[in-house]
Amino acid sequence: MNRETGHSEPCGAPPAEQRHLSTWTTREKIGRVLWYWIEATLFRLSPRPMYRWRAWLVRRFGGEVHPTARLRSTVRIEVPWHLSVGAGSSVGDFAILYCLGPIRIGRGVTISQYAHLCAGTHDFTRRDMPLLRPPIVVEDEAWIAADAFVGPNVTIGEGCVVGARSSVFADLPPWSVCAGSPAKAVKPRPRFDPK
Repeated sequence: MNRETGHSEPCGAPPAEQRHLSTWTTREKIGRVLWYWIEATLFRLSPRPMYRWRAWLVRRFGGEVHPTARLRSTVRIEVPWHLSVGAGSSVGDFAILYCLGPIRIGRGVTISQYAHLCAGTHDFTRRDMPLLRPPIVVEDEAWIAADAFVGPNVTIGEGCVVGARSSVFADLPPWSVCAGSPAKAVKPRPRFDPK
């Protein structure tokens, strides 16, 4: 710990170098600032039914959002170029898509209001706690219910239902209903024919 700055230092790295290390390129930093302003204005202030407009805005920043995907205007997206949303999927009000790493949302997925998908963490085994950006995958026809948290490096199986307020820290099986903290399979979900 540096007594002057209060910041941890990586082993062997001088304090001055530690203060200037960043995992983001200059281009990414500029993109994040531009997206912040676009999200706060053109995205956030758009009328509720303008789903295609919001999908188009995210695509302008490198995201892959199908034109039929429905992103509510209150969704919070960090690093939109790491986001992929499939056809017919829906992301509810005040959901957080924290795409430090890739987040791939499949076809026909429902992400309910206040859900939080967090594709970023830190390596706590190191003094400098470097940023890690493991992916999150939500496979087709899954449902992440209200206020659920999905951590990094997790795959939600096809057709899986994650119960409200559950916390997911490991992969969940397909066609199951999962709940709790940490979330575990509690019963099977009936399979249905794809659309």
